[in-house]
Amino acid sequence: MWMAELSSRTGLPVPTIKYYLREGLLHAGEATGITRAKYDESHIRRLKLIRALTDVAGLRLETVRQVLDDLEQAEDWHSAVGSAHTRLSVGTPDATSTSLARVDALLERSDWSLPRSSPHRSELAAALDTLDGLGHAADDALLDTYAVAMAEAASHEVANLPDDPESAAESAVVGTLLLEPVLLTIRRIAQENVSRVRG
Repeated sequence: MWMAELSSRTGLPVPTIKYYLREGLLHAGEATGITRAKYDESHIRRLKLIRALTDVAGLRLETVRQVLDDLEQAEDWHSAVGSAHTRLSVGTPDATSTSLARVDALLERSDWSLPRSSPHRSELAAALDTLDGLGHAADDALLDTYAVAMAEAASHEVANLPDDPESAAESAVVGTLLLEPVLLTIRRIAQENVSRVRG
């Protein structure tokens, strides 16, 4: 397809697509002349991923570039999905967190592995620290309950991820950002119903 059709099928303006080409975020098309090129479905897929990362995930282009670089180097979809999730996390290492040991204990009880440098580890610890500071600590029984429920949900989600790394990463990013509000809303609905029965 020509550039105009690529623009039409992705909903992205031609100048934006050309910018992504110049920046190396989008691979070049098949040259058919000095200033013309043809594009294929791989370009549509990449543009949709870029759009998901920028519009849905709200990532800056430099972070998008890192995700795309990680995708190209990923040996399997597990690596691609892990990279996408890591880039979405806002956690930063905090050696002073009092909850890191609790996070590590939760990982051990759940038989999960996570690098000590993972932003997920520090993000969870920071959230637990905040709850502790407000006098609303989440006890280990609650964390274990969440872990069991999320392990079941994650098993279903991962089983339904596409096979190719790029599509899997796109699904992980969009799914994470769009399904997390669904999870929270279902939790609220469940709490209202459980409290009604208890009431």
